Amino acid sequence: MSELGPEDSGRNIVEIIFKSSWQKRDRPICQIDRILKVHNAARTVARFEAYRDAVRTRCRATAARAAADGNELLRFHPAALACPLGLNGATSLCDDDDSCGVCAAIRHGFAPWAGAHPLGVRTTASSGRAHDCGAAAAAAQQAGGCRAMLVCRVIAGRVRRNDDDGGAEEEEGAFDSVAGDEAASSVYGNLEELFVANPRAILPCFVVIYRVVPE
Repeated sequence: MSELGPEDSGRNIVEIIFKSSWQKRDRPICQIDRILKVHNAARTVARFEAYRDAVRTRCRATAARAAADGNELLRFHPAALACPLGLNGATSLCDDDDSCGVCAAIRHGFAPWAGAHPLGVRTTASSGRAHDCGAAAAAAQQAGGCRAMLVCRVIAGRVRRNDDDGGAEEEEGAFDSVAGDEAASSVYGNLEELFVANPRAILPCFVVIYRVVPE
């Protein structure tokens, strides 16, 4: 992990992406305290790339986007933060896998620390929706009212949407991810929630540590 300073162009890009998808633009609702870059181990990146190659091969005859790049998306995922990561220059991961979802996900991957859900790991297109989904993570937030959100590269592959019948038995397992709640999509935008079945399809890139500004 390394902290991105105000002069870093990477920080500016992440901050713009985070704030522009917050949705509640009528007032300053969030304040970013710090942004950290994740330096993934070579084997973690290799697993991610291998999964992408597998999706591309499988989708070559069915879905053009997935066959080209695995249908890679930039997504958000909320996680509990129970350590002073990034505070006063602290960039080491803690070993509290039970409470600190951020460090656990970066060190071990997204299962089972991402939270049990029958459809897989929930990711969102906007930071606002991820914040709304992170109520459980907020319960374990660190002192000072900070919350954390992971910005991740996600190989969505073939997406099963709500209007797919999926009735044929031979289609079982043909999808790599599942579109989420229709209501959330109607409020936040198309494909707002996406549940990813294989945790190897998610590569954390940045951690945004922020606080909510009281109304």
